[in-house]
This record gives sequence, structure tokens and C-alpha cells, in this order.
Amino acid sequence: MKKRIYLDYAATTPVDPQVVKAILPYLTEKFGNTMSLHSYGQKTNEAVEKARKTIARFINAQPTDIYFTASATESNNLALKGVAFANKHKGRHIIISSIEHDCIIESAAWLEKQGFEITKLPVDQYGLIDPKQLERKIKKDTILVSIIHGNNEIGTIQDIKQIGKICREKNVYFHTDASQSFGKIPIDVEKMNIDLLTASSHKIYGPAGAALLYVKKGVLIEPLLHGGGHEKNLRSSTLNVAAIIGFAKAVEICQKKMDKENEYLKKLRDKLIDGILSKIKGAYLNGHPIQRLSNNVNFSFPFVEGESLVFKLDSLGISCSTGSACSSRTLEPSHVLLALGLPPQGAHGSLRISLGRWTKESDINYLLKVLPKTVEKLRKISPFKN
Repeated sequence: MKKRIYLDYAATTPVDPQVVKAILPYLTEKFGNTMSLHSYGQKTNEAVEKARKTIARFINAQPTDIYFTASATESNNLALKGVAFANKHKGRHIIISSIEHDCIIESAAWLEKQGFEITKLPVDQYGLIDPKQLERKIKKDTILVSIIHGNNEIGTIQDIKQIGKICREKNVYFHTDASQSFGKIPIDVEKMNIDLLTASSHKIYGPAGAALLYVKKGVLIEPLLHGGGHEKNLRSSTLNVAAIIGFAKAVEICQKKMDKENEYLKKLRDKLIDGILSKIKGAYLNGHPIQRLSNNVNFSFPFVEGESLVFKLDSLGISCSTGSACSSRTLEPSHVLLALGLPPQGAHGSLRISLGRWTKESDINYLLKVLPKTVEKLRKISPFKN
């Protein structure tokens, strides 16, 4: 195969060459443990604290409120479980949406087994929650609301500022999983009334192995890991210094490129959406047509199995996914698409195409050339069409 086209940036991004350059010294000569008292440790600790300040500025947070973890999954688990157990004396009620990432859904299910009450807010056909319904669902014993910012499957963007305002007025902690929106949408934790926020390095052209949980000063939260007292006793584990340095460098690049990059990606996204709608009969766009991430396109194709479509496109040199990459190996239909009201058959026939920094217009043109033919071929042999 002469050429491969990567269109699965929502799953993970390639590491930016500038990030690689920034990381390399911390894999060789600058390898100290941040907890060590000698010069190696002190120098790496200084580098980590500089990275913490860089990332904090990006979301208008205090550096002391940024806690480094190994993944968004860990951050989300820490947010839900940590807040739940630290505040169970106040109440045991937690609200999430029905289209959260699996790690939020599964954390909430686990907490339910521990005696907490979980309310899942429904969404409309575009994946938006109703803020008024959220307000009605908050009770005296509600301790936490967790609503995803930009959905990882369908790209729909929630009105986080309004949701945060409701939670602030009701004196309830508000957490948002911003793994997909961080670096694409301006985020101000103060203006948006956010108490806890999750973000991840490998979604913004940084390395895997570094993520963060923003915890506003004063929020009561218990650690999940106990040990050497790293990250002010909230997250014991030796820090992945190189990945954290790379995370901060990726944030620096996003800060410079975000506006221009988003405009470029929106043009490619909209061209792709218009092309699919005009070329493929019955194609249905999942998620909000406008209020969506700049790089996300998600379609359902009647009488086509999503997994088969992914494999066929891969044989043609195009890499994309069906549903969330974290759970795409399962045969279960996407809970996100089912929450939108799609039947299981429609949820199975979905394709997520996510664009990124190195996506070219010629890549979109090639996809629009081969996708209609591929869908047509799969429909002819589909067991669902009759």
C-alpha cells in the first residue's frame, strides 16, 4: 500500500515533532525522580512545576489546582470516586449524562454498588442535555454532577458554562470530562463555573501516559492511590516526567495554533459532511449539526455494519473507527448512539471520522471518492436490508 490516511484523531493523536524534541532530554540526561532531594530530582521537579504553570494558564486555573495522572480514565475515576467518598456525609446522589465516556459510566455503576444513587440524564436527538431538567434533578443530597464537554463519539458540545452556573447556585460540585474539547475550545474554569476537569495529553499531540485532573481549591476529594504522597497526597505514584513535559509542550503549541487550526478543521469537517450527505443515500449525521467539535464527523449508514466498513476502508488505506476507540472491539452497539434514539441496527452501522493537524483536503477528497462505493458494496451483501 503506497499511502495511508489517518482519520482517527479522536482515538489518539500522533506526537508533534516539537513535543518529541522537548521530551527527549527527559528520557536521557534529565531523568531524576521529582521526590529526590539531590540536584537531579530538584531539576526535574522544577521542570514539572513549570509544566504545571503552563497548563494551568491555558484554562485560567491556579497551578496548585492541577494534579497530574496517567490517563483521562484515571482522572475521571478519581473525580467521581474521590468526590463521592469524601462527601458521603453530605449526600450520596450523583448525576451524569447518558452519553458519558465508558470510564464515567462504569465508575458511576461501581459507585452504585457501594450505595450511591446515580441519575443518568437523557439527551435529545443531537446529544444535548436539558439544563432545566438537570436543575430539577438536583436534590438536597446531590454531591456531584459530571457532564462531558465535547462528546468523544458524536462531537456534540454541551453548554458547560450554563451547567456549571446551575451547579454553583445549587452548591453542588461540577466535573466535566474535557478530554476531547481541551485544546480545541477555549476553556476558562472560573468563567465556566467548573470545579473539576479532566484533560489528556495524547488527545492534543502529546504522548500517552500523562493527563490531569483540575480540582478547584476547597473541593473535598479522597485519593484513590496511597503511597509516597506525590501530588500533594492526592495521587501517589512516581510522575511520568517526560510525558508531563510533552503534555505542557503540546499545550503551548495548541495555545498558538488553536484558533487557526479549528477554522481549518471546520472547513474540512463541513466539506466531508456535505459530501457524504450528497453522495450516500440515507446517510444520517449523528450529533449536533453545528454545536460540535471542529474535527468530529459521525455518520450512520442504514444496512451497513460499522465494523465491516472500518475494515474495508482500512484495506483502502483509510484509518477511522466505529464508536469510541476505547470500546470499539466490543460487539455491543454504542450506548451514546442508543441514547440519541437510534435503533441498535443504526447504532451498529456508524462510522466516526476524526480529523487533525495533518489532515489534508486531498485526504477528504479521497475518502469522499471511496466511501460511497464502499457503502454501496456492503449494502449489496447486507443481511439487514431485507
